[in-house]
Amino acid sequence: MLIPALVSGKKAGALPFPNPGAARGTYPSALHSIMSIERAEESRRWLSAWDGIARGATPLYDLPGIAQKLGIARFSVKDESVRSPLGSFKALGAPVALVRQILRLHPEFDPASILTGRYARQLRDYTVISATDGNHGRGLAAAARDAGCRCVIVLHANVGAEREQAIAVYGAQIVRIKGNYDESVEEAARLAAANRWQVVSDTSYEGYEDIPRDVMQGYGTIAAEIVEQTRAQQGAVGAFTHVFLQAGVGGMAAGLVSYLWEYQGEHRPHFVVVEPAQADCLLQSAIQGRAARASGSVDSVMAGLACGETSPLAWKFLEPTVDHFMTIEDDQAVEAMRILAKGSDQDIPVVAGESGVAGLAALRALRSNPALSAQVGLDAQSCVMIINTEGATAPQVYTNLVGESAESVQKRQAAWAARQP
Repeated sequence: MLIPALVSGKKAGALPFPNPGAARGTYPSALHSIMSIERAEESRRWLSAWDGIARGATPLYDLPGIAQKLGIARFSVKDESVRSPLGSFKALGAPVALVRQILRLHPEFDPASILTGRYARQLRDYTVISATDGNHGRGLAAAARDAGCRCVIVLHANVGAEREQAIAVYGAQIVRIKGNYDESVEEAARLAAANRWQVVSDTSYEGYEDIPRDVMQGYGTIAAEIVEQTRAQQGAVGAFTHVFLQAGVGGMAAGLVSYLWEYQGEHRPHFVVVEPAQADCLLQSAIQGRAARASGSVDSVMAGLACGETSPLAWKFLEPTVDHFMTIEDDQAVEAMRILAKGSDQDIPVVAGESGVAGLAALRALRSNPALSAQVGLDAQSCVMIINTEGATAPQVYTNLVGESAESVQKRQAAWAARQP
């Protein structure tokens, strides 16, 4: 299904929507002062000692069968589903933000030792809190447990029981509300103020930017690994002409575009940001020229992307960097999950959750329409990368949507890999 275009901030014509603020050239010093490669590498070093993440880089799979079907030169998937037992890229954000926040209180602590529990006695009365759609809260709960502090997680009505249980297993206290994600953010802020707890959120708001910046900076690890895995040269054209990035409030996308823009400069790839049609806060931000709210109900099968309000801090990075914004429907995401799970003789099967496939869903929509492809500069020579941000973080939901369990897909994945020379 093609998405309608936009007139005066309303849905009404054809997407993708070209961002009038997109620029190229040197990474601006004003942005560099907030997020930089140097700070991303620092975060990466600090997290390397934590048992909660894999020691090596996550896979960057080339899927030539899908590339051929889409009529492009290369299609690659950076698979964050195996980043950690948490099952998503969020293992890079909340944990490093927690480390940096603890260092503000205890600058004498060794950063690499905080998540090993070395300072658990000193931190036992310290409480952190956050709202979540699932993955961020799970990452924060795991990091808090290992650091030795207390954790409270606020869940909204659309977060399923599987995701709640996955957070609770790390010892976090769960608070349920009846509203949506944005209302859970407000409740977390209220509880923090009332109890003198510390909010560790991935979305910013007035007077609260340092910790969301730290969360976003943690995601720079993904970009750093991509640079290494593709042997990219600083200031030169890289392996990919296009990078599709899904977004909720915009934090992950901001973390990656900032790193790649600083590293590649004017030769950065063409960035396309994708979100659910009913949670189009970034698209609306591009239309209105400021951090804005979504125009729809927000509720989506893509739970990690079901956010109604853009993070103003993330928008500082996305406004001058993203070339096109577009939305997808839930059924397009489900079909993309099934395609990656199926694999082929050429393509390794990949376990990708509902929010992990937004990039592929958007790419398929564009390649089904020559006019839309042309708008984004996609053709037979294009090399496209997406980020699979999560695996089966809600296993039963995954099975219901794909028609096969994640364990079954993983077995086929292992069998496929064993057949390779």
